[in-house]
Amino acid sequence: MKMQRTLGIGIGVCLLLLGATVYAQMVRPTHSGNVWELSFIRVKPGMDPAYDKYLASDWKKEQEAFKAEGIVLSYKVIGTEAHTPGDWNLMLMVEFKDLATLEANEAKTDALLQKLFGGDEKAMQGYKDRSEIREVMGTRLAREVILEPKK
Repeated sequence: MKMQRTLGIGIGVCLLLLGATVYAQMVRPTHSGNVWELSFIRVKPGMDPAYDKYLASDWKKEQEAFKAEGIVLSYKVIGTEAHTPGDWNLMLMVEFKDLATLEANEAKTDALLQKLFGGDEKAMQGYKDRSEIREVMGTRLAREVILEPKK
């Protein structure tokens, strides 16, 4: 009886170790990609041309400067129809290498914005002016999921 119990415990331990080894060697079918900052915007009725003008000038200038400094990898603007009066109809997407890069470049980003737009007062005035033509519904950080094993 004692021998069977010892044998049973030994087999159980071996199975646990085998399971842990197989788990450690498992190849995951996906891996994490770059980080995206997603801003959900509701452009007020009739104000699309005014906001498009801002996006094509100041916002694009800002994103291109960040790209040149290596702060962002890319950026996109996605338009959609709103399903309710309070729904967003424009998504601004900005791609970063990873969260560490995003956080590490915070001071560099602030300095570049100061240089581009001439200080906090002007930046705040610009934000106030844009609030007349659009509403920021929310912002999210998201991580891209690459649908293949990590190499």
